[in-house]
Amino acid sequence: MEKALRERLERYFALTGKALEKVRPSPPGRSFLKKGADDFLAMARSYFEDAKHFQQENDLPRALAAVTYAHGWIDAGVRLGLLDGGDDDQTFTQYS
Repeated sequence: MEKALRERLERYFALTGKALEKVRPSPPGRSFLKKGADDFLAMARSYFEDAKHFQQENDLPRALAAVTYAHGWIDAGVRLGLLDGGDDDQTFTQYS
């Protein structure tokens, strides 16, 4: 069971790390929505860092939960149009 958990965790770290490198705020700098985009990215980055910490502490269930929350924030931001993931529908959940 632990081996499967570690493998899943590594897949999510790779996917979410790729997403964080690629995604950008969609709204222009002076838009009211820019702060929302920045908040979504900050939450995703915070959960991603938490996941790394939990992994270092060998708390694999919490690490997996945190990294999936991180990706959830990214996906929600892309789907709402606050974040731009390009046309990458393998890394992000696109609207259409």
